Amino acid sequence: MLMRLAIILVVEATIAATAQVRSASAETLEAALAYTYKNNPQLEAQRAQVRAVDESVPQALAGYRPKASVSTGVGYQRQNSLTREISSTTPAGAAASYFKQTGANTPQSYGVTLTQNLFNGFQTSNKTRQAEALVLAARATLRVTEQAVLLNAVTAYLNLLRDSAILDLLRRNREVLEEQLRQTRVRMQSGNVTATDVSQAEARLNVARTQVFSAEANYAGSRALYREVIGLDANKLAPASTIDRFAPTTLNNAIARALADHPTVAAAQYTVDAAALQTKIAEGALYPTVNLVGTAQKNYETSLNQLESFSASVGGQMTMPLYQGGAEYSLIRQAKETQGQKQIELSVARDRARTGVMQAWAQVEAAKLSLGSTRAQVKSAEAALNGVREEARLGQRTTLDVLNAQQELVNARIAVVSAERDRVVNSYTLLAAVGGLTPQAIGLKVPVYDAKTHYNAVRDAWSGIRTPDGR
Repeated sequence: MLMRLAIILVVEATIAATAQVRSASAETLEAALAYTYKNNPQLEAQRAQVRAVDESVPQALAGYRPKASVSTGVGYQRQNSLTREISSTTPAGAAASYFKQTGANTPQSYGVTLTQNLFNGFQTSNKTRQAEALVLAARATLRVTEQAVLLNAVTAYLNLLRDSAILDLLRRNREVLEEQLRQTRVRMQSGNVTATDVSQAEARLNVARTQVFSAEANYAGSRALYREVIGLDANKLAPASTIDRFAPTTLNNAIARALADHPTVAAAQYTVDAAALQTKIAEGALYPTVNLVGTAQKNYETSLNQLESFSASVGGQMTMPLYQGGAEYSLIRQAKETQGQKQIELSVARDRARTGVMQAWAQVEAAKLSLGSTRAQVKSAEAALNGVREEARLGQRTTLDVLNAQQELVNARIAVVSAERDRVVNSYTLLAAVGGLTPQAIGLKVPVYDAKTHYNAVRDAWSGIRTPDGR
């Protein structure tokens, strides 16, 4: 009866542990993801990077706008001179008269220069298009970061949920083994078992204690990682479900979607566009430059005689480069090589996206099969434990046989917990592999960051040093 009681306790303990984890409702995965999306510092840094790249567009557009400058100058001049005066009536050899003259002057000047570029080899238009391509690439990179951060949050959440359940299972298993050891010692005193049975129960209890120590360390590490990724101390976690409904239904559709929508592919494509425009910008240095220049200047001289002058002019200037040491030709060749490099990197990005989808798809399929297999393993372990228990009651099985069957059941339940974690995480991994792990796609109840808001605020700004948020 004592052996049977121990077996019943461990079965009930494992069931209760799983039920306790599933009943936790203080925090859901969706809430954790929403908090991560709003507060993750890695995301905040990448958003700031996008805002910084936005400023490259008004910088490029500045080439279309006039440039004005004001110049002023002021000085002080003092002049001493000695003048000899010779009269026509002065006899030869007579002493001449000398006069000393002293004068001071404070010249001042004020001027305005206005320059408007009319033609520069299409460099301004190409720089503007390049800046816009880089902005789109930065937005795609932000999407990459968003997916990585959200997937890390999912992994941290499910890891903690798994490690919490495993720790609870092992603690309950340790309690059952402690009770079983106590009952075995009582039975030895009555002569029903030997000292060997007691030693076996003691050994298995020590193994259980070691497992608990290891599980506690894993749980502490998962809590720390949860705090780092999500930004909150973990409370009770609710179970999470898969998001297969958002993923493609076939592998071919998943690959096609990844090649079309994955942000790493999009970022690589925009980078290729920017590199092609850089080649055109470099070629623009070989074209003439035409500017319209207007100047106005006023000069003052303050002396005994007040002098004032004013001048103004408007005219066109054309500069035609002939030879500048060969640097401009080197820049063109360099830009072409960079363009070829970015094109190769685009092909690499597509290959990686395809590989990522195929790997994630295989992991999802494996997780489905593994979960079904581990659940069947639990049923078989339960049946085996019941059979061993009955045979032990009839004297056909030893205490060690019961302990082994009991441990197999605990291991099977731990395998189920791990398989459930893998099943959920892999479903999110597949969605990220096709480029669909976004707040909008998975329905997070959180304001979505719109990069266009800042872009529209600064694109046509002609002046001002404050950012749109007031800094």
